Amino acid sequence: MLRLCGRFLPHREDAEEACQDTLLAVATGIRRFEGRATFRTWLYRIAANRSRTTYQVLRKRFVRESAGLPLTEHPDPRRTSVVAGTRLDLLDALEAVGPAMAEPIALRDVLGMPYGEIAALLELPEGTVKSRIHDGRRRLRERLADHSN
Repeated sequence: MLRLCGRFLPHREDAEEACQDTLLAVATGIRRFEGRATFRTWLYRIAANRSRTTYQVLRKRFVRESAGLPLTEHPDPRRTSVVAGTRLDLLDALEAVGPAMAEPIALRDVLGMPYGEIAALLELPEGTVKSRIHDGRRRLRERLADHSN
């Protein structure tokens, strides 16, 4: 679970927090598991959502703490690895495209889930999932290209 959360979050401490949140959500919500998708798929979705939530909370906290100071567009390269900076840019871009596109993209591209499992999990037709992923990837490319300039 920690590795899974670590795919979303650049810092181990943040991934550990998301992992704990995921495990707590699974423990308290196991009765709601309906079996429409595999347990693994259900677990991955919770981990993706908790990781995204952890990132958003941390980002809001950073903005509040930095009030009055100029915020940089990109993380400080002296304090953040290239991989971590890339993940931060990706998380910002996923947040910008919205959850309807971000969730299928994260499930497919970050977690490697097949389209059929994503469709079952999100209760959408497989064609809709593919369309959202295609459109979302295009928007992500545009957004990430804007950040690199």
